[in-house]
Amino acid sequence: MTTIASPSIQRIGAVREPVGLGALLRTKADWGTTVLRLTLGIVMFPHGAQKLLGWFGGYGYRGTMDFFTHQMHIPALFAFLAIMAEFAGSLGLITGFLTRVAAFGIAMNMIVALVLVHGQVGFFMNWYGQYPAGTEGFEYALLAIAVAVYLIVKGGGKASVDGRISSSED
Repeated sequence: MTTIASPSIQRIGAVREPVGLGALLRTKADWGTTVLRLTLGIVMFPHGAQKLLGWFGGYGYRGTMDFFTHQMHIPALFAFLAIMAEFAGSLGLITGFLTRVAAFGIAMNMIVALVLVHGQVGFFMNWYGQYPAGTEGFEYALLAIAVAVYLIVKGGGKASVDGRISSSED
């Protein structure tokens, strides 16, 4: 006697998406993705180092926490997460380690920056001093968000720790 599995039990030709850590690390050996990952990581690193370490003229951890919590009224937990997302996230992108997590943290930072700060200024950066000193439009944040979303979807690309760990680089 032959039994035929119902479509609800067995899907013919269905592709199962990976779940768990494997899905988080999976990537293809794509040089374009690698260039985007490295560029966003390198661009974000000085911003994170300013906030955490006080490098590049930044205020360091205490100064940044004070600014975020007292001036911008951001809860301390979210201020801490923002600092770590920029610093650790940039290092994650540079190395390609937990690329999707790093890109998500940076995307969230840039969304908050766009909404709370840059969106009120307008689109363009302050190339000609048309806005008050230290204010910029949201074009940079928008571009960083787009790159981060791409990395969340695609992963770390070629030469990433994620690809080495998951053995998913093709």
